[in-house]
Amino acid sequence: MAAQHRTFLIYGHVQGMFFRQSAQEQARQLGLSGYARNNPNDTVTIEAEGLIEALDALHDWCHHGPPAARVTKVEVTAGPMQHYTAFEVRR
Repeated sequence: MAAQHRTFLIYGHVQGMFFRQSAQEQARQLGLSGYARNNPNDTVTIEAEGLIEALDALHDWCHHGPPAARVTKVEVTAGPMQHYTAFEVRR
């Protein structure tokens, strides 16, 4: 099964809630590579690559995130593979 690339844009009260670090932990457990970063408009972007089932599981997780987060919306888009080798937190 081939790997895929997805970009998740998460809205709500998600910055300052350990969302990026929790996303990194979740992605690593799922065997995904990519990154999580805060955006100037108070959203969080996650780019992830891996197997479809793992990406689907990350998508499900994004709808609630860590306990302190309050997610209101998640947008997902597919994209070309970037061939990330690890999952990191970006500033």
